[in-house]
Amino acid sequence: MKKHLQQIFIAACVLVLSAPLLAKLPAPSDDAKAKAAEAAAKAAWSGKVDAYLSCKAQDKVAAYYYQTAKAENKETKPATAMPPCADPGAFSYEPTVVAKPLEASGAHSAAPTATSPPSSKTPAADIAPAKKS
Repeated sequence: MKKHLQQIFIAACVLVLSAPLLAKLPAPSDDAKAKAAEAAAKAAWSGKVDAYLSCKAQDKVAAYYYQTAKAENKETKPATAMPPCADPGAFSYEPTVVAKPLEASGAHSAAPTATSPPSSKTPAADIAPAKKS
């Protein structure tokens, strides 16, 4: 009996402790999405800056190598043609503005196009009689 109660207690503890893992987080707000997009853009820009600085350092090391090799009269192979280092410039971020669809903006949608005649069997002449002149 004691072993049975211990198993039930362990199962209950596991169930209680696993409940928060099954909880669903709320969707991020528009502000949080905008901040995340800006952070991603800044991280991408930082990567470009790091690549630029690395390229400049490689150019400096290569220039030093060729200078010292020339001073020591060592034979060197010509440098491999590489594209010039591209400076990414200053960080600037402009968020993209997404236009809301008409339904979300509060405007009413247009009536749908008729695909069949009205379902009334009353002739049109009886519904809207012709005007007598």
